Amino acid sequence: MRMACSMDWDLLILDIQLPGPSGLEICRSVRRNQNYVPILLLTCRSSELDRVLGLDLGADDYITKPFSVMELIARIKAMFRRVSAIQNANPKEQDTLTLGKLSIDEKLHEVKLAGKTIDLTAREFDLLRYFACQPGRVFRRSELLDNVWGYGHAGYEHTVNSHINRLRAKIENDSNNPEIIVTVWGLAISWILRGSACDAC
Repeated sequence: MRMACSMDWDLLILDIQLPGPSGLEICRSVRRNQNYVPILLLTCRSSELDRVLGLDLGADDYITKPFSVMELIARIKAMFRRVSAIQNANPKEQDTLTLGKLSIDEKLHEVKLAGKTIDLTAREFDLLRYFACQPGRVFRRSELLDNVWGYGHAGYEHTVNSHINRLRAKIENDSNNPEIIVTVWGLAISWILRGSACDAC
């Protein structure tokens, strides 16, 4: 726990069932720090509830035992690609991205709406930032998986929906009638960032 929270890492791979603090507890503590680090959880638990819990606590990916070394390496590479893509998504290379009432601070990993700080998980932050870097554009679920999660996987498509629902609950005045992240119905469920919080859209 001390090493995870006090040192700079390119990536953390955490087994959930560790002696002392669990991998989930370490993940939660690391996410309280301002500096972002990708986190991959390892576990023998394969239920959907366990996967969602790990992702909700801030993990970027989740792999169950037994797993192949090739798959582990592929997932690590995908995480690094995602981090690189998100870091380079804003061509202006500004520390703060501002769209109307919405402000996203890259350095502090902080989001404010109308001056009020919004508490987001690491994945919610990445998802909102990806939307905000391309306001007014429609995103399909598969595209969000590829570019925010770093890989496409049919088993994780429901995760996109749940993350967007939780994000809406935090930034919308009425999450049942969203004005910022709006669902676009068509051949596939898609979303677009627009509305009162984004005057530039």
